[in-house]
Amino acid sequence: MEKRDFRNYVKERTNLGEKPTPIHQDLVTLHGYQAPAYSTVARWSKLIRDGRMDIEDKPRSGCPVTQSTTENINLVRDIIEDDPHSTYDDIEGETLLSRGTIEIIIHEHLKMKKVASRWVPHNLTSKQKQERVRICKENLEKFQSGSWRLYDIITGDETWIYFRQTGRKASNACWINEGQSPNTIVRQRIYAPKRLYSIFFKANGWILVHALAKGQTLYYSYYIKNCLQPVVKELWRQRPKTGPKGIKILHDNARAHVKQEVTDYIKDQKLQLMPHPAYSPDLSPCDFWLNDYIKRHLPDQKDEESLFKAVAKVLKNIPEKEYMKTFQKLLERMQWCIDNQGEYFEHLM
Repeated sequence: MEKRDFRNYVKERTNLGEKPTPIHQDLVTLHGYQAPAYSTVARWSKLIRDGRMDIEDKPRSGCPVTQSTTENINLVRDIIEDDPHSTYDDIEGETLLSRGTIEIIIHEHLKMKKVASRWVPHNLTSKQKQERVRICKENLEKFQSGSWRLYDIITGDETWIYFRQTGRKASNACWINEGQSPNTIVRQRIYAPKRLYSIFFKANGWILVHALAKGQTLYYSYYIKNCLQPVVKELWRQRPKTGPKGIKILHDNARAHVKQEVTDYIKDQKLQLMPHPAYSPDLSPCDFWLNDYIKRHLPDQKDEESLFKAVAKVLKNIPEKEYMKTFQKLLERMQWCIDNQGEYFEHLM
């Protein structure tokens, strides 16, 4: 999309009464690093609410805005070398060049692209890749045939949540040269205050948020009592006639999840396990969406109680359509996995 298209999109959504935050989130989901910055979306949203109808840039003085001159190329290069995390808005503000000119300079002259620093979960073996493809094909076929429905899936996982948050992935994106590897990111110190959370949700919202006590280990017995049993209880509350019958549960292959006692409990409750390949966070909605979403929207907290309330508030404020959209993306990711012969694919999306 061109800059005008993004502005038209913001204008239409704003005229429908939507806030800048969900507009920006949807743009990032659809267009990745090419999406405008939140500050840009918020600025245009305010201009439109204030009555501005024209979405074109007003004339301004300064550097030529349509020329990929040697001077402008060097200027953009210097800005990026000084701060590889510079956004298009940053570069526009410092150079007064148009967005189109900046894109031409970066991609055609400097041969750069913007990527987010990332960690590869595992060095997959050929057998593991084949298993990823097999499971994705089988799961996808059930959804496409109609024997499984997205509304019948519950997914859950554990994640460490720090009292103080680090920058989100998008803020760690930086410009790199053609063939250059992304930068690495320094993780939180291992002893920084944090708590392990177990969170479950389905297509219409969250089901359970549970914080493990400090020093508590997630044994299978603890998982059953404090995670699965409350989930089943909530299903009976929401579905008094059928309870958990017909519901598929998706969790990863963590040690506490795959114990025979856990599998037996799930079967006893008429739940069905949805197969999930090993070493596949890219196919886990908690990993590829919810965990990061919570941490991006979570302000720093001073203690356990305030952290729990803040996490619950974030979950409560997520629109229902975002939960459903995530399960739809799961189907897309299954196809990505199949198309890429089981390799990790997120860097291609």
